[in-house]
Amino acid sequence: MVTRRKWKGETNYMNGTAEQVMKHSLLYSFIASQPFAVYVDAYPALENKLLIEENAKLKYGEHGNIVRLLQHKLSKLSYYDDPVDGDFDIITEHALKKFQKDFDIDVTGHADPHTIRAIIKSEQKKLLSKVEELSESIYPGMHGEDVKIVQESLQYFGYYEGEIDGIYGPLTEKGLETAENEHDIELTNKITSDSLIELHESEAQLEDDDEDDEKVESSTEDDKEEKDVETNQNETENENEEAKTVEVKTANNSNIIETAQSLIGTPYVWGGDSPGGFDCSGFINYIYSTHDVTIPRTVNEVWNFGQHVDSPSIGDLVFFETYKPGPSHMGIYIGNGRFIHAGESRGVETSELNNPYWEDKYIGAKRIN
Repeated sequence: MVTRRKWKGETNYMNGTAEQVMKHSLLYSFIASQPFAVYVDAYPALENKLLIEENAKLKYGEHGNIVRLLQHKLSKLSYYDDPVDGDFDIITEHALKKFQKDFDIDVTGHADPHTIRAIIKSEQKKLLSKVEELSESIYPGMHGEDVKIVQESLQYFGYYEGEIDGIYGPLTEKGLETAENEHDIELTNKITSDSLIELHESEAQLEDDDEDDEKVESSTEDDKEEKDVETNQNETENENEEAKTVEVKTANNSNIIETAQSLIGTPYVWGGDSPGGFDCSGFINYIYSTHDVTIPRTVNEVWNFGQHVDSPSIGDLVFFETYKPGPSHMGIYIGNGRFIHAGESRGVETSELNNPYWEDKYIGAKRIN
């Protein structure tokens, strides 16, 4: 059995290669050589480590087995219903945003460290809820659903490598002995709900300690980056002020709309601001920039920048409150109750203002002049 939490190797599943991530070579070889469908959930603690180490790459447009792990965990938490295909697409981004919203995390659609750890904690909490419902003490030789719960807990933390079959046999016994020795918890004579909860709590403490160690190791680098960020923020604030006070050259609305309509069908890309892919504000910025008109970059800044109008005319910008309070989505009004925008589901498209979804979220119109 693996000596856990002592390996410090790095893994690159995106390229299909790996260095030594564990001292247990047999398990390592199994993980590295098997297809995803075989090894998924075979060693969840390793999967968690991989997700934490690779999360900086997990955003729209990425693909590979790391994304598969993310989709798999979101699926187990009932946030992702589509096939686990390893493509970080709009559906994956939407599932991640929904999770972030439910857990009061900044809704970015990116798998940042805070989001990854929240997903892992939620998965562990779901397993712990099963443990709390154990009906009786578990003894060697027993069969049944309660034994499966024990095996799932041992497997999750890397103590059990066998099949989840509900049979208290030698592999289950070996896993309990290893966990008992590592945590000094009474597990082998008989298992109760309380003793298994104690194992989960002990593992959670180890994870918290690991996270604290990571913070200490990166503190020096963070101090340096903080100074750089402060300098960059000051520069950005100055640039924003310049953008907000710039004298805007008025564009011909018919030309604006013609350019916008020529881009219908362009895919949605988080942060995108070119014909290769747009987000909603990147789309509007690109349209205006092609006509030599400078506007701020974000939806909220454009809302504050534009002139309020009671009802939109052709070429005005219409705004909506979607995933967070305040303006968070916008489009260009093209007349007859319709607007053109970069939507997450179908990219650049035209929609109806009186559509129940958009009508409920509409907050007003602004004019760039």
